[in-house]
Amino acid sequence: MQPIQGQSTVGDADNRGHGNVLKIQVVSEDERQRFDDLLGAYHYLGETRPVGDFLRQAAVLDGQWVGLLAWGSACYALKPRDSYIGWTATQRAERQKLVVQNRRFLLLGEKGAHPNLASRILGAAVKALPEQWLAHFHYAPLLAETFTDIESFHGTCYKASGWEPLGHSQGFSRHRADFYVPHDRPKKLWVKKLRKNALNLLVAPELPVAQRQGGMSNAHGVMPLKAAQIESLYEMFCRVKDPRASNSRFRLAPVLTIVAMALLSGHRDISQIHRFGQRLKQEQRRRLGLPRKNGKAFWKIPGYNVYYNLLRQLDVTAFAQTLSEWLRAHQGTLPTSLAMDGKMIRDTIGIVSLADHETGVPQAMACISMKEGEGDRGELKMAQKLVAELPDLNGKLVTGDALHTQISTAQAIVAQGGDFLLQLKDNQKTVREATAKGMANLSPLFRRKRRSMADSPSATSRSAPSIP
Repeated sequence: MQPIQGQSTVGDADNRGHGNVLKIQVVSEDERQRFDDLLGAYHYLGETRPVGDFLRQAAVLDGQWVGLLAWGSACYALKPRDSYIGWTATQRAERQKLVVQNRRFLLLGEKGAHPNLASRILGAAVKALPEQWLAHFHYAPLLAETFTDIESFHGTCYKASGWEPLGHSQGFSRHRADFYVPHDRPKKLWVKKLRKNALNLLVAPELPVAQRQGGMSNAHGVMPLKAAQIESLYEMFCRVKDPRASNSRFRLAPVLTIVAMALLSGHRDISQIHRFGQRLKQEQRRRLGLPRKNGKAFWKIPGYNVYYNLLRQLDVTAFAQTLSEWLRAHQGTLPTSLAMDGKMIRDTIGIVSLADHETGVPQAMACISMKEGEGDRGELKMAQKLVAELPDLNGKLVTGDALHTQISTAQAIVAQGGDFLLQLKDNQKTVREATAKGMANLSPLFRRKRRSMADSPSATSRSAPSIP
């Protein structure tokens, strides 16, 4: 039996379409040595070293191994893949585990003995992979990637089994954490969605239960802003008065910059802000002007108590105004961030914001002291004040949840030239009944199914036009 090398550079599933039962099974502990020995002996790249989550699959036909596949962690950054998915740098770092890479693919057997065996194995392996991965690592991946050597292979079996080509690599390989070396052998990148809505889920605000464990990476060193934007944000916070003693170890501007970037990344309490700061790389800490440890290239990061004590003393109104001014100055140039409307950081500081729907980037922010209630510093009153202070809302639609379904809020939006779309709940009976009555004869906002002539009341009547 002469092994045939595959074209890739990593319960059972059946494939019964060709008369013989093809099974994809996870290689057991007792069989791992045999698996590695076969790769080492017959695959042109040899065996692969397991790093992180790693799975070995064997394709079994009539009780015999006819193919081997090794799956491992995906590449850290690939421009064609990242553009294809549409995620931000932070999403990529946090959810990278949800993309797995086919590291090795090796066919075993005489060439031509089983027609289309390579594409059959790939199809069955990809179908079995999510459940097998979930059973071993407690999360199900959403996308698979692999590379083929353009000088030696055409990737026919990948194309035949539904993989999509996304272009070529730039001919570099990762040598250390932040160091790449050229190898002058660009390869073709292929991807395969492991479920129909995989791309939507990879960028969704919240992951399904089966994927959550794989979307909890710490995003080490990934910033929501570019270096120039971080520098300008730092300069803005230099204007805020420091309420602490003059001998504070950590200056105000760097700490507030970390707090602002953590908020823009979606973090909401002090412990999350603290962990965000701890993930800063040494060069990022240096650029923020954090204190350096004596005699060493190590820059210290604020502890939990630094954030806690500062936020208790800080003029949060000045903080929000400064951040709002910076956001407006950089409107249209910021990356996607999470909306921060009506969020409390424990009971220390609260933020209500007006965020761009498409990008999620806040356009203006104000501080609140409580989530519920009619107080002047509550979310409702501060949101109304925030709208009233905007330059204008011409051509813009402002949306809000049921808390903001108030006449005064709607009037403030209209006064600024905007439109509003506010949520109604059953506990707002009078407004809900009036709204339902007023909309009773209006066309629905969703596309209607067109009726055939046979369904029409008369041969001359027409179905109502649908709204796209």
